[in-house]
Amino acid sequence: MTSHTHHEATIAIIGAGPVGLFAAFQAGMLGFKPQVIDALDSIGGQCTALYPEKPIYDIPAHPELPAMELIEQLEAQAAPFDPIYHLGQQVTRIEGEAGDFTLTTSKGVEIRAAAVIIAAGCGAFGPNRPPLEGIEAYEETGFVRYMVTRKQMYKGKRVVIAGGGDSALDWTNILAHEAEKVYLVHRRDKFRALPESEKQMRELVLDGKVELVVPYQLDSLVGSEGQLEAVRVKTLDGEARDLEADYLLPFYGLAMELGPIAEWGLNISKSLITVDAATCETSTAGIYAIGDIATYANKLKLILCGFSEAAMATHAIRAQLYPETTFHFEYSTSKGVPNAA
Repeated sequence: MTSHTHHEATIAIIGAGPVGLFAAFQAGMLGFKPQVIDALDSIGGQCTALYPEKPIYDIPAHPELPAMELIEQLEAQAAPFDPIYHLGQQVTRIEGEAGDFTLTTSKGVEIRAAAVIIAAGCGAFGPNRPPLEGIEAYEETGFVRYMVTRKQMYKGKRVVIAGGGDSALDWTNILAHEAEKVYLVHRRDKFRALPESEKQMRELVLDGKVELVVPYQLDSLVGSEGQLEAVRVKTLDGEARDLEADYLLPFYGLAMELGPIAEWGLNISKSLITVDAATCETSTAGIYAIGDIATYANKLKLILCGFSEAAMATHAIRAQLYPETTFHFEYSTSKGVPNAA
């Protein structure tokens, strides 16, 4: 992510999930320098935020691929084109017309782009935050986090993970091999995660690498000036316990909504953006939508369809920007990756 406030781009991509990342690659293959904006603090969208270890089975040539590995591979695939990522911010406003849009983000960043691709999945989303007094101070210092971007930062640390879904158990299983101590806090001894993830977690409990803290709920944070010392948990009967901790990672899911996208004058139905099935262009010329947020007749909400839409949209943008130029289709095996070393 860059600190500059004014940027120039041919294509601005809203959303850094798998489809947005593949759109960045496709844009690069056509000679465009992509810029990608996402409300989350790291790339990957739901794959990173919700289920990094969850296997995906419908990626061609990969019978089984963990979500996090998919994101890492997509990032590496786009890397030769040096995409600029603007993370931890939403696009709040789009002005202009095809060929000359100005996007403004919630952090005051302005991006001028000839075309826009919306790859926002289910829309803007952020973490469901636990209602703990003074939690903002610990969020600012980074001792309360809602995503894991580098597992190595937890090496030798005491980590409290709260939640009972896929993301909570995935990160419990991963960080158990990094942290000095991992506590998993949940209100009951039943989980909503994949059976294999729960099986792995319980094996780690038996091995002493994870302490299962049930049936407890988060109650308060112990510390001062944003420095976390312990996480206080309580049962429904009021029995309290302090867990000495360096980090708290609450995984209570994400709150999803269209957010500012709903105000951009696009043709929206049931929180989805209607697009031309042949080009993925929206009702506003120069703005395209792909992936789960886009809809058209007989749309399939499959990740591989989102990848196809990324290619369709970027090729349509090239034709729109250079109507007088005749382009000859080339396979990647023939042209290679233009900017690759």
